[in-house]
Parts: sequence; C-alpha cells; structure tokens
Amino acid sequence: MSQVITVNGVECHPIVEKCEGCDRTMEQDGVKYCRSYPLPERKWSQKVCNFATHMKLEVDKGGKVNINPLKASKRAARGR
Repeated sequence: MSQVITVNGVECHPIVEKCEGCDRTMEQDGVKYCRSYPLPERKWSQKVCNFATHMKLEVDKGGKVNINPLKASKRAARGR
C-alpha cells in the first residue's frame, strides 16, 4: 500500500516514476511527494505534467498550421 500524508488537510500521494528528476518534489520519511499537486499520477495521465520542471515542451516546427475550417471558408469567400 502506498504511503499517503496529509498536508494542510490535503492528502498527498507519492510521486510516480515519471516525476523523478523534477524540482518540485520533496522527501519525507524516505518517500517523495509532489509539492504542487496531491495526485501526481493524474497529472501524467495526459502525456506530460504541466508542473514538470525536468521535461521540455517540444514545438512542432513542421510548417503545418491548424486552421479553423469555419474561418478558412469565410476567408475564401472574401477572396483572401
């Protein structure tokens, strides 16, 4: 069973493997916890945690731009 601590009335769960190396972790009783979010595994459910200091966001520079189809049709109607 994982160790859960309570800080200011909030239950904090231990970090997951992907959190290793982040500057926002703290260690208590030999277990590491996130200072920014009580449930680290939920932050990683959508690919990358937005609090992660050890991950760099990669920007797609392939030249492809997403254009809203409604705006594109209006521009085409105006002749742009």
